[in-house]
Amino acid sequence: MRMAERFEEMTMGTFLADYYLWTKSLHVISVLAWMAGLFYLPRLFVYHAEVVKTGTETDSLFQTMERRLLRAIMNPAAIATWIFGLALVFTPGIVDWSMLWPWTKAGSVIAMTGFHMWLAARRKDFAAGTNTRAGRTYRMMNELPTLLMLVIVFSAVAKWNYWGF
Repeated sequence: MRMAERFEEMTMGTFLADYYLWTKSLHVISVLAWMAGLFYLPRLFVYHAEVVKTGTETDSLFQTMERRLLRAIMNPAAIATWIFGLALVFTPGIVDWSMLWPWTKAGSVIAMTGFHMWLAARRKDFAAGTNTRAGRTYRMMNELPTLLMLVIVFSAVAKWNYWGF
């Protein structure tokens, strides 16, 4: 077989299908890292808002922890989650868009990304010394990733096709 013919046979779809299990594994690993940060950062904000006084050494320590968590763990994990997730979406035979589950999963992942960006904006508020939210707000917002995670997992695993499951 000539090289040009072999190249034509190797489409993106076959590449993604050949590496499906690796892509899925990397997606799960990325999601776990991202979720860990989404659960932990709001908890840091609760303690930062309730206990720490602006301009103190403890304030500086909390800002460092929050910044590193967001930049070194959460942002790369979110990006990797999206990359591997989209690779799975484009793998032939994996997603049937005529069903309900990919839509509920996609909507929840977009909402999770919005929550991530909301947390990033709140981190900037703490860094600027302009946080006006009470710890109770962050405590309540800490429940959002759990709710979204439930929808995402049930969508991806149960693959429901209607609201009656």
